[in-house]
Amino acid sequence: MIPREASRTLAGLLRAFPAVLVAGPRQCGKTTFVRSALKGWHYLDLENPTDLDALSSDPEGFFQRHPGRVIIDEAQRWPGLFPVLRGVIDGRRRPGAFVLTGSAHPALMRQAGESLAGRLGLLELTPFGVSELKARPRWLRDRWFYGGLPPLYSLGASSRAAWLRDYVGWFLERDIPALGFRIPATRLRRLWEMLCHVHGGILNVSDLARGLDLDQKSVNHHLDILEGSFMIRRLRPFFANIGKRLVKSPKLYLRDSGLLHFLAGLRSAREIDSWPRRGQSWEGYVVEELIRRAQLALPAPEFYYWRTQAGAEADLLLLHGSRRVAFEIKAGATLSSPGLAGLRQCVADLRLRHSFVVYGGARRLEISPNITAIPWAVLERGGLPGFE
Repeated sequence: MIPREASRTLAGLLRAFPAVLVAGPRQCGKTTFVRSALKGWHYLDLENPTDLDALSSDPEGFFQRHPGRVIIDEAQRWPGLFPVLRGVIDGRRRPGAFVLTGSAHPALMRQAGESLAGRLGLLELTPFGVSELKARPRWLRDRWFYGGLPPLYSLGASSRAAWLRDYVGWFLERDIPALGFRIPATRLRRLWEMLCHVHGGILNVSDLARGLDLDQKSVNHHLDILEGSFMIRRLRPFFANIGKRLVKSPKLYLRDSGLLHFLAGLRSAREIDSWPRRGQSWEGYVVEELIRRAQLALPAPEFYYWRTQAGAEADLLLLHGSRRVAFEIKAGATLSSPGLAGLRQCVADLRLRHSFVVYGGARRLEISPNITAIPWAVLERGGLPGFE
């Protein structure tokens, strides 16, 4: 079993909150993670009809028999859980009593956010992180093209496309309706596929609306669902009073690189070399890894990108308190001065002390007193530049 770097974060949340929600996309390893970390806890799987009936038919009696040390898997399957759990927690307020897992963010599970506000710690578990696979060189080699969903790594390369096909179908036809959304699966899939060609670019909702023959409100609602299910990320722009016109629309990423490549029609790792969006794919891959590490290493970090109307851009801006660190991501092994002009502008405008270029070369380079180039091969081992 691959040790998960979120273990320390889970332990800290259990010391602080009566309940912890471990949320993340379907099949990212939530159940394996919590059952391994919490051996001896009582376990319920709400996708199992027997377990769901045992809880929903007599929730008060269940919690009288099990007042703590309970794992409730796929908690979004029974929305009635959250008001009941609130009463249980308020009747015996103690940390570390319940761990829930869910394949949707609390913003999508409205009752969870409303009922358990102030009582629920949130841990987002992603698919396998790059640094989690450093002891498995073969898996690490496949991570960019195939993504990080753990079941893929028990399959041969010839079976992975079929698994991803079934995963997409299950998500659209079962998971979305189970959350209470009545959206045609074909429409949501079409939008998802369209987003592959927006990945790494500025989101233009009006263009998507025209392509789907929908109004912008409906498209934004669909995007909310995909984001709340951990399938996409809308990275917000950073605004500062620097006397320049800045881009105000978010950038769009499909969060798992394997799903990106599958939905874009790629079926072999060799195809990515000639894919027109190869650079954007790599950018999203690195952005997700850096954000994952920041969420585990720092309390309440913030994430943005920075871009002026004139086109100067930094791919990722991480904020923690008063510290700001910018990242530019390059897939190539060489760097050019024109290619770093946007980062230089960001550093100057925001007066940054630290910024980094993550690139495919082999050497660490001090480009200027506040810009350092770091090989991706070094970052694969772990760490978060600028916050270590």
